[in-house]
Amino acid sequence: MKIEGKVVMITGAVRGIGRGLVDAFLKAGANRVYAASRNLEAYSHPDKRVIPLQLDVTNQESIQSAVKMAGDTQILVNNAGVLEFGNLLEADRDSFRRNLEVNLWGNLDMDRAFVPVLARNGEAAVVNILTLLSMVSAPGMSAYNASKAAAWSLGMSLRATLASQSIPVFNVFPGAVDTDMLAGVEMTKTPPAIVAAAIVEGLKAGTEDIFPDPMSQTVYDGWKKDHKAVEKQFASM
Repeated sequence: MKIEGKVVMITGAVRGIGRGLVDAFLKAGANRVYAASRNLEAYSHPDKRVIPLQLDVTNQESIQSAVKMAGDTQILVNNAGVLEFGNLLEADRDSFRRNLEVNLWGNLDMDRAFVPVLARNGEAAVVNILTLLSMVSAPGMSAYNASKAAAWSLGMSLRATLASQSIPVFNVFPGAVDTDMLAGVEMTKTPPAIVAAAIVEGLKAGTEDIFPDPMSQTVYDGWKKDHKAVEKQFASM
């Protein structure tokens, strides 16, 4: 897919992978990048192609306002997300609700609002930033696992739905990334800038399912060979 000259909307754009994606799309020649977030107080970017945009993906009024302001969007990147810790028997119901509201329903509502926009604006795409934990669960992140697994299924349904319109849907499965979400978790993590660059390269190559870092690539290779072995490996985390 050609990135040069495109207009990109990135949710959750002020930190982590989202912030890296802003720069990666600019480097690839995007004409404009809407950097969307609930909190823009401390956000600024030196490149005039970046347009900060207030957006809460759990609020329909906020989403409709974003549609009006970013009606030239051609690539929608569903990156906004939350992560809460807790195993299945201990995490409260509100934890599951919060994770589903952002990680699943947020994607659904953004898709429904922006697909008509994408369809009007020529060559377009939807990009869902998921996680390896969409495919295999870490027990201590039960609400996050469930919400991201559902978001993966949603992305595949959207891919099938949009096939007749020739709008590709890219699902991205990062491993451990050095972001605020995993602050304090001791493990090898990939810098978000490297992950973001790999995601954009995957889009350019037309790779529908993108594994943008060494951990995700290694785990996916193992998962294809013996998914039960990988399940047991993650169950011990």
